[in-house]
This record gives sequence, C-alpha cells and structure tokens, in this order.
Amino acid sequence: MNNEINQQEYFEKVVQVNRVSKKTKGGNKRSLSVLVVAGDRRGQVGVGLGKASDVQSAVRKATSYARKHLINVPLVDNRTIPHSILIKRGAAKVILKPARAGTGIIAGGAVRVVVEAVGISDIVSKILGTRNRASNVYATLEALSRLKTRSNKGITDKEGVKEAVKESRTRVVKKVRKAGPANAAA
Repeated sequence: MNNEINQQEYFEKVVQVNRVSKKTKGGNKRSLSVLVVAGDRRGQVGVGLGKASDVQSAVRKATSYARKHLINVPLVDNRTIPHSILIKRGAAKVILKPARAGTGIIAGGAVRVVVEAVGISDIVSKILGTRNRASNVYATLEALSRLKTRSNKGITDKEGVKEAVKESRTRVVKKVRKAGPANAAA
C-alpha cells in the first residue's frame, strides 16, 4: 500500500509553518509545526500536521499523514460541489457554494489551497469568523466531507436533494445558534 501512495502524483502545499518552544529545566526547546494539504486533484484531499526540530522533517511527517488520511469529495462534472454548505468549526465559519462553469475559484487563501487540492475548478466561498489558516483549512475539510450526493443518500429526484441540503443547513444553523447564546451568558 505504501508503494501505491508514493507512486500516485499528489498536489501538496504547505499552508502554515509555526515556530514553537517548550520551557524546560535546561532552557527553551525549539521546534516547528507544519500544516500541509495534499490532494490528487480528482476528488481526494487530506490535511496533515507535522512537528519536528527542522522544517524538512516536519513537512515530510505532515505530507505522509495527509496522504494516509485522504477523504473522498463528491464532485459534479469533476468541477464543482453538489450543493451549498455552511460549516462552523471552532471559531471558523466557512461557506462553500457551487458555481457555473467558467466561474473559477473564488476563495480566500486557506480555502483556495484545499479546493485546488481536491480538483474543484468552479466554486464560490466565504470565510467568516477567525482568520487562523489552520482553523479555516480544517473547517473547509469538514465542509467537503459533509457534502451529500443523490447516491449516498439514496435520493432519486431533485426534490430529495433539496430536502437533504435543507436538512444539513438546519443542523448546522441549530449548532451555531446553540453556541451563540451560551457564549453571551458566560
């Protein structure tokens, strides 16, 4: 299986490099944390976080993890997503919307990297909430993993797809609303 992973060509992009330090008895121990997005540009994408004392080792670890933990993303005509979705993950809110052919990728930095790795060529997105790149990458990954198609819901008509989309939106909106008042009271 490892040979298959190494032989297949992947799009890989380093999204974030953080220098971190740990206080120890002997002083500060410095290391690096690297976030990498990897995808095959045919509907699979993964995210990996690698930590090491040098950049090269951290990137290698992150890339290896991202390649081993790929998710499949349903695409329409191998260019866009099947429906709109709003995801809130932590402080990050990401909106993804399908777009007509020729629109291109209208997305911010963190979302753009993930979308390009998947192989989506037409999409509109908006990042709300935090500007933290790592949070936005993970929120985008979660949004793409929650996308529904007719085949994975057992849906046969357009109304069924609309119902599935409506159901997923209400679930997300309820979570957002639950989080809102609880934070205000605290």
